[in-house]
Amino acid sequence: MLDAIVAKKKITVEQEKKYLSLKEIQKDISFGKFALSKVMRNSPWSLIAECKLQSPSKGRLCTNYTVLELAKIYEKNGAMALSIHTDEHFLGNLADIALVKEITKLPVLRKDFIIDEYQIYQSRRAGADAILLIARILSPAQLKEYLHMAWEIGVDCLVEVHDEKDINAVNDTRAELIGINNRNLKNFTTDVQNTLDLVKYCDRNRTIISESGIKNREDIERVKKHFIRGVLVGEGLVKAANIAAKTRELSLVKGF
Repeated sequence: MLDAIVAKKKITVEQEKKYLSLKEIQKDISFGKFALSKVMRNSPWSLIAECKLQSPSKGRLCTNYTVLELAKIYEKNGAMALSIHTDEHFLGNLADIALVKEITKLPVLRKDFIIDEYQIYQSRRAGADAILLIARILSPAQLKEYLHMAWEIGVDCLVEVHDEKDINAVNDTRAELIGINNRNLKNFTTDVQNTLDLVKYCDRNRTIISESGIKNREDIERVKKHFIRGVLVGEGLVKAANIAAKTRELSLVKGF
């Protein structure tokens, strides 16, 4: 499934370039302020709350709220940052980033499959404070190149890893934000144990978070014991009976 998504993404990006060239985009961006890394660096615990409406493996996840409504709930209940999907497989839209930025002061991460430098500048033009770089779909050279491209325009990068090989590639860069994904890319199941198994290979001087499969305070306490500084949660929030309460729970809001 991942290979199919990436193949389609390459076609989509080439089509987008015909509509608006890279040079035109580069002329129309303002420099970012590394908002995501600043927030996470200054907080002992960070919840990156994801406005996730759909999953390519599970279908529609949330029908009661829009992306904007989820963003408002998350901000009011302790989230430190927001993750906005912009890929069609997740019912995402690039325009959602600007809309969310109008109603919230939280840093916004663009969640997509970044496979071309065009998308880095496109992300900043749309208003993203940070982008996701998936180590699995990039060569080590691409990873380094894209990190520096993003940093040159004030955009943070959350680098996603799935195994020890990915981590070795990331450790060879200056990436500050590392996300250990708990999703098995072969069968799409999730297991928080993946974070506990892989964190030992990570450079502890970086900010490490756990992604996918986080459901409750128990999961939070498990990863916190292993120097994890935060979590990125989508499905665990949008499928909760009370999204506001679940956000407070995973944000470690005092008194919950």
